Amino acid sequence: MKRPVTKSMLWGFGLLLLVLIILKPFVIVPAGDRVVIFNLQKGVLPTQYGEGMHWLTPFVDHPEFYDVRRQTYSMSKTSWEGEVRGDDSMRALTRDGQEVTVELSLRFRVDPNNVWKLHKEIGRDYVSKIIRPELRSHIRIAVSEYPANQVFSTQRRTIESNIESRLREKLAKSYILVDQVLLRDVRFSEAFQQAIEQKQIAQQYAQRMQYVLQKEQLEKQRKIILAQGEAQAIRLKGQAIAANARIVPYEYVQKIAPNIQTIITDGKSIPMPGGVPLPTKR
Repeated sequence: MKRPVTKSMLWGFGLLLLVLIILKPFVIVPAGDRVVIFNLQKGVLPTQYGEGMHWLTPFVDHPEFYDVRRQTYSMSKTSWEGEVRGDDSMRALTRDGQEVTVELSLRFRVDPNNVWKLHKEIGRDYVSKIIRPELRSHIRIAVSEYPANQVFSTQRRTIESNIESRLREKLAKSYILVDQVLLRDVRFSEAFQQAIEQKQIAQQYAQRMQYVLQKEQLEKQRKIILAQGEAQAIRLKGQAIAANARIVPYEYVQKIAPNIQTIITDGKSIPMPGGVPLPTKR
């Protein structure tokens, strides 16, 4: 037979529940987290708890939660973006001494297998202690290796890769895994930007002048060829005149308008082709 639930049993169950709530001898780890246990007798225990429920020693074990999913740390000029409010963009000098402003994002994860070491050696404020200083240092180093024009154009992806590889090696020693570095924006000083614009304008002007010069050169060649042709024609005509003096009046007759019916002449100086004289009027 089933024993009836008595008042004393209900009171006992309620008391046990209250003790569990007060003492809380367990911890529930959500997805994407790890828990490090600080023991009042032993300090940080050399392990971390994964997802699920785990038992604790009441009043002795204190849980510390860490997010081991991918996180993004941004250094941005935008006031509402990133860990630091306000302009948190990074200023660095190129190899030729030009100041550039860099906006950058770092995607990283806490090493899920060494969370207890991170907590013991660095602590929860690992971003301000490790990530931010290392990021600023390696940005300066990478930018200083290239002149300003290459930072702005050809070597931008290389600089991004250099920062990423250096950070990956350095932060791994602090139990932080680097996934990706994104070089979001690079800006120069206003004076340098104006110099770039003036250079582009000068290049465009030089290209336009080169086109004009090429056009004039072609025109010059055309005129030379035309003059050479005319000179050749004059030379041939001179040879023809030298060979036959009757060429001159013949050319004159050829150029007479077709509606001319009568030419006044002495009858001797303008012979017609084939020996037929023109009608003349004295």
